[in-house]
Amino acid sequence: MHDNIVLGIDVGASGIKGALVDIDAGVLVSDRHRIPTPKPATPKNVAVCVAKLVDHFNWKGIVGCGFPAVVRHGKIFTASNIDKDWIGTNAQQLFESKSGCQFIVCNDADAAGIGEIHFGNQEGKKGTVILITIGTGLGTAFFHNGHLFPNTEFGQFKIGDKVAEKYAADSVRKKESLEWDKWGKRFNKYLKQLEKLVWPDLFLLGGGASKKFDNYKDCFDIQTPVAPAKLLNHAGIIGAAFHAHQEMLVNSEKG
Repeated sequence: MHDNIVLGIDVGASGIKGALVDIDAGVLVSDRHRIPTPKPATPKNVAVCVAKLVDHFNWKGIVGCGFPAVVRHGKIFTASNIDKDWIGTNAQQLFESKSGCQFIVCNDADAAGIGEIHFGNQEGKKGTVILITIGTGLGTAFFHNGHLFPNTEFGQFKIGDKVAEKYAADSVRKKESLEWDKWGKRFNKYLKQLEKLVWPDLFLLGGGASKKFDNYKDCFDIQTPVAPAKLLNHAGIIGAAFHAHQEMLVNSEKG
């Protein structure tokens, strides 16, 4: 086991993914392993899957984990795309008890943003940047000059009478069988609203839909530049691992 290798896990609404990450280079050093998110995605069921991922890699070290909720000090406060039983659960303690490993748990979009800012698009280190993960929902990570403001929930404001992620997430495109250009116009409307709220210097798009950026890039008519995240779907795993390593360094210096 090397000091610069950390297991990163990305818990999503449809899949729980993990890989070993070189946190110096910001790259995967193993194949990514995916387990379907259980239904129902209760704390007990998800914890079993997370432990299986740890066992798959025969891992005994630190684990960084991105989770689709507001996370404060390991505790879950929201559950828009996961079972409501998670609210009030300390995910960090639960995962540690099931796996025997030390966990650092953070919001999944924040993890993706951390990965992208440090190892992906270098423009993300300048000014105000919002990374949006486009998948089952719309997750957001908010940075200013490379510094994260954690647990933003910019996918939760309303567009008309609908919550934004129920209007413009990739899951909505699939459910309603929308063509890319029609969905792109919806997403552009979402970005317009977000632009008025925070006036960022750059929007970065991550999550599953980021791979299809060319299919809808011409739908935008906002002032803020829009670019796909360079790390694509690996951003969450890499960011979770890097964040865990950084948190452990801070804790060791304090202690």
